[in-house]
Amino acid sequence: MAVPKLYAGVKLRELRGRLGLTQRAYAEKLGVSLPYLNQMENNNRPVSTTVVLSLAREFGFDVTELQSGDEARLVGDMREALADPVFPGPTPALADLRLAAANAPLLARAFLDLHTAYRQTHERLASLDAALGREDPRLDPSPWEEVRDFFHYCDNYLDPIDRAAERFATRAGATPIDAAAVAALREAGVTLVWAEAGPLRSYDAATKTLTLAARAAAPTRAFNLLLQLALVAHRPLLEATLDLGRFHTPAARDIARIGLANYFAGAALMPYAAFLAAAEDSRHDLERLAARFGASLEQVAHRLSTLQRPGSKGIPFFFVRVDPAGTITKRHSATPLQFARYGGACPLWNVHQAFETPGRWLRQLAETPDGVRYFCLARDVSKPGGAFNAPTRRYAIGLGCELRHARALVYADHMDLDATDAFEPIGISCRICERKACHQRSVPPLDGRLRIDADQRGILPYEVE
Repeated sequence: MAVPKLYAGVKLRELRGRLGLTQRAYAEKLGVSLPYLNQMENNNRPVSTTVVLSLAREFGFDVTELQSGDEARLVGDMREALADPVFPGPTPALADLRLAAANAPLLARAFLDLHTAYRQTHERLASLDAALGREDPRLDPSPWEEVRDFFHYCDNYLDPIDRAAERFATRAGATPIDAAAVAALREAGVTLVWAEAGPLRSYDAATKTLTLAARAAAPTRAFNLLLQLALVAHRPLLEATLDLGRFHTPAARDIARIGLANYFAGAALMPYAAFLAAAEDSRHDLERLAARFGASLEQVAHRLSTLQRPGSKGIPFFFVRVDPAGTITKRHSATPLQFARYGGACPLWNVHQAFETPGRWLRQLAETPDGVRYFCLARDVSKPGGAFNAPTRRYAIGLGCELRHARALVYADHMDLDATDAFEPIGISCRICERKACHQRSVPPLDGRLRIDADQRGILPYEVE
């Protein structure tokens, strides 16, 4: 397979801006001519090996950042947005979308923000009880989607918070992390109360009283202790990170604050360096990692998807959680695989089958329409309500990586990774999927022409031309 050329003009321009160098001085340090640098910065030429080596040698730049996943995310998001019926004309070619994502990422994101605002306005106007009586016609963007995109475009890795959590875990030493969290909370003046009933976590800021549910599983209790510690003892760090996010609404900022506290809790429960070493040593055995760090399988899977620290990156994983209706409730991808921004995931993906085989890991070899192959894991996870009459929440989690990393996972043992016919054809969502003969297609592709013949009926009542 030919090695793809590396176009990273935006990254080159960003680094030059941070260094405060003129284009001529930058070209001299990289050992290239000024016209050649100009062409690379405008993505008219790929980044050469000489430039990659010079970036590392002259500036200590982590060259793996040149292959940021932002471009793939933007392309996937724009393709889905452009499949909306509001754009009746022909869909821009994939090459044009890649060019826009590579050369004008801020413009691409502005387009996505505009489409999101349109979609939210359209949905709210369709609901009379939401539209009537509203004095201000301007509609704020959905705070949930804004926060989701914030983490999405940060690669789900937040370096200052991750390192602060790791320092806390290091100071704890041999002390169990939950006991260290209790001690730190008490040092901050927080009183801890265990309750047999009520919510999992409740904090009274006026009295500095933290009430936790005694019925919760040990990983959940530890996680909530660390989450509250982040909100109490690391508030300045959280607020500084929120300032960088520039959220449009107070609601989005409040949701993001909880997300950052959750991130701190996961990073303290599974500190970066120790967790990465244990993951590699165990060949990413989630159950062994859960036992080693006192975490749940979902917490471990999510943490694996965040190991993107510059200079010390783990395997790029995607992570997703879906409910029994197929709705994606958590998603992140450090791989080229992207998820639908709206609606459910591809029905051919094994994460949906996990509900049918509780307690078992499902393995799948999958291929997306762009030809990239993946190794996928899926398993159901249940969250009991703590009482006989309390409802049990059921989810399925999916974790996976590109096929070239599969042999580093214990789950890939005894699988024929070279069998071409073993790969399931999956997509992002039906409305933008390019496959013409998918037996599970729910709706036609919005950018494809259909041929309908009343005298012929195949798998679908139409053919995609």
